[in-house]
Amino acid sequence: MARQVAVIGGGLAGLSGAIELARRGFSVDLFEQTGRLGGKMNEVRREGFRFDTGPSLLTMPFVLEKLFADAGFRRREFLDLVPIEPMCRYFFADGSRLDASSDAAAMETAITMLSERDRGRFARFMAYSRRIYDLTAEVFLFTPIHEWKRVLKSRHLSTLGALPAIDPLRTVHRGVKRFFRDDRLVQLFDRYATYNGSNPYQAPATLNIIPYVEYGFGGFYVRGGMYRLVEALQRLATILGVRIHTGMPVEEIVTEKGRVAGVRVDGTLLRTERVLCSADVVTAFNHLLPGFARERRRLNRLEPSLSGMIFLWGVKKSHPGLAHHNIFFSADYHREFGQIFDGLRAPDDPTVYVAITSRADAEDAPEGMENWFVLVNMPYLRPGAAESDAASVRQTVLARLRQQEIDVNGAIACEEVITPRDFLERYGSNAGSIYGISSNSRSMAFRRPANRSRAVPGLFLAGGACHPGGGIPLVLLSGRMAAELIAEME
Repeated sequence: MARQVAVIGGGLAGLSGAIELARRGFSVDLFEQTGRLGGKMNEVRREGFRFDTGPSLLTMPFVLEKLFADAGFRRREFLDLVPIEPMCRYFFADGSRLDASSDAAAMETAITMLSERDRGRFARFMAYSRRIYDLTAEVFLFTPIHEWKRVLKSRHLSTLGALPAIDPLRTVHRGVKRFFRDDRLVQLFDRYATYNGSNPYQAPATLNIIPYVEYGFGGFYVRGGMYRLVEALQRLATILGVRIHTGMPVEEIVTEKGRVAGVRVDGTLLRTERVLCSADVVTAFNHLLPGFARERRRLNRLEPSLSGMIFLWGVKKSHPGLAHHNIFFSADYHREFGQIFDGLRAPDDPTVYVAITSRADAEDAPEGMENWFVLVNMPYLRPGAAESDAASVRQTVLARLRQQEIDVNGAIACEEVITPRDFLERYGSNAGSIYGISSNSRSMAFRRPANRSRAVPGLFLAGGACHPGGGIPLVLLSGRMAAELIAEME
């Protein structure tokens, strides 16, 4: 029992944690409630089309490289990563566009062509973004920040003494506006707050670390589809001896005398003093942990992140003017986020994201056709509030695309829709959020749930709702941190 660990959830965080535990010699059972690993990172195949259903861009590839290397393998034996160029094609409401590139010179040229008065400002913004990364990454990304003995180590003291330099008092929007004069460029770099489901007009400018992560390290696609990453982690976990149980929801995290005693699955108690829960932490305390009312109330007061409406469209024609990743910006970003976070309703002029993986993998769509992943940011679900109607959002998206002279209304061969309600019911995401908990306050880096529960000894937490946050690399890191903390119990 002492070396036994139960992992709840077969998404990226759960798999990462299980791999780290197994390589350290623990006996690991991983339980996934659905019949398929991956959580929100999944795929759909239909009528000759293949669609990713979750994250579509991999950043910080060194996190993945280290995960495999520490287990004694090379990532290249499992996965082929493809750099995306351009990283994203941005379409602005006035009809202009910009191709974003991880090549600094190409990006500088693109920005200057869009706005001559912003010549040279990208380099200055990247220096600012990189400084935030250099100051914060070790403490805020790679260290379980709630473990004060670790944080107060001498190598971290310079970060703690340089907090003003990480720009925590301004918002993302105000931080970006210090560098760019053209409103289109401000909108482009404001967008990065949505990478963890937050509002650029409320989230702290410390999140301006994200552009450096993307432009400094590059953006990648997994050859064959992003779901190949899940399959690679599953294969690695199996090699290391992790026992994976799909279609086996955990019914309860059992506690005795206030601490973890095991998990109940299909009416049977698996005794263990350690549980790594990668299910949404708010959902876990609401549904898997009887008692602990104080912690439950605290977690339910945290603001959920953005949700989203996803349309998977098999499109019966080709659009040479589109790239792998495309963003169609709304005309009024401030109004859009006000409607989402303050009004808790679908924006009437949404920003639309379209990913077309058949640009990299031709077999993802029949010849002459394309597979579109279409995402619109949506409010999280709130009791008593009306839920957004998919048919209405669909018409809004089609109208938004027609403004850019892209009309696919009669060319959609097949369609699947994923709504905020689906995120809640399929994946147990709190309030239907995609990214867990928003960062719409200055203190959220410290208020975000820790990787080691203080309320329940023996319970360890991972996933986008926990430290260090959402997105592929951070979720992988959260699983690793939780596993390291479990090992320290020895």
